[in-house]
Amino acid sequence: MDTLFKKHRLFISQVSMEIVRDMINHVSWEKPLVGIRGSRGVGKTTMTRQYIRQTYGTNPGEALYCVMDSMYFTNHSLLDMAERFHLMGGKHLFLDEVHKYAHWSKEIKELNDLHPDMRITFSGSSLIQILNADADLSRRVLTYEMHGLSFREFIHFYHGKAIPRYALEQVLASPDSICDEVNKIVGCPQKLFEEYLRVGYYPFYDGNELEYYSRIENVIQFVVDQEMPQFCGIDPAYTRKVKAMLMFLADNTPYEVNISKLASYLELNKNTVLSYLSNLDRAQLINLLYSENRSVTKMQKPDKIYLNNPNLLCALSKAINIGTLRECFVANQLSVGHQVEYGKEVGDFKIDGKWTFEVGGADKSFNQIADIPDSYILADSIEYPIGKKLPLWMIGLIY
Repeated sequence: MDTLFKKHRLFISQVSMEIVRDMINHVSWEKPLVGIRGSRGVGKTTMTRQYIRQTYGTNPGEALYCVMDSMYFTNHSLLDMAERFHLMGGKHLFLDEVHKYAHWSKEIKELNDLHPDMRITFSGSSLIQILNADADLSRRVLTYEMHGLSFREFIHFYHGKAIPRYALEQVLASPDSICDEVNKIVGCPQKLFEEYLRVGYYPFYDGNELEYYSRIENVIQFVVDQEMPQFCGIDPAYTRKVKAMLMFLADNTPYEVNISKLASYLELNKNTVLSYLSNLDRAQLINLLYSENRSVTKMQKPDKIYLNNPNLLCALSKAINIGTLRECFVANQLSVGHQVEYGKEVGDFKIDGKWTFEVGGADKSFNQIADIPDSYILADSIEYPIGKKLPLWMIGLIY
């Protein structure tokens, strides 16, 4: 245990508290079982360590933080460690990278049965299964999905300017006053927005764009080569096909799906292609859109495919299409807390079955959504709203 205590002090004392993401205040850390899932690199570890530092300080006592791929767990079980921690008065156990420990769900379930007074918070890949793991934790655990930085968070994270979080309903109802407020705070949001589209989604940009894209590629390599074989049953010999699919989508998004064409290009059968697409969506590497979400079945063909976020597109695409980049941004930001559907018949997107959005440049007209109730244009390169034509960057204020 001394080894774990020493590592706890090191990890917690070194975490920066300069910028803390809002999500830390929305997680119910006091619940008995809390799970935080998210793609590699979005900030799960940093947020967990920050919470421990601000709540318990840097020394282990009531709380203990463990990285589950630590050498300690090669000859010690999670159950034995947790039992000793509980006997020492431990109240809150934090388990990071939980998916790297075999049978984690079984042992967490047993711990919850043995010590219902001890809180357990675990974090892991967006691909980990809560419902269909070795032990079904779905009725016990409160699960959160963590995403990369919104445009609003990017401004705070990299430029030190705090902007309030606005619900989508607020953005649509009061765009003029919100736009005035944001312009007072940051001066020129459009300039920052253009930076965000290139380098703002993952919280590890350090000023070097090439190194940033290299790190994104490393994230992709790890997810496809390590996590997808482990969680999705993909044969390691076929991970090259998955990467080829991503590269194809990067240069063809927004891709109006022709599964036969994609299957032929990859030399795979259609069901395998659909399975790979579903897994890439779960891994937060792509965004699958359907024209009717309520009727989606497991192996249904999506209507449109985007890469998950604009930075992924910039990292992988040989020639970036500005229209694709804009739509990728909208699909990414609105997918947090909202149901996003492909506007197959009218508009680019249908949100929560109510609002219709058309995305374009400053000259985008209402011709395609004329007479459609609750319809709006999200226009790039405009400073202020013009009726129901709103600056595109405003969608980045909703989380």
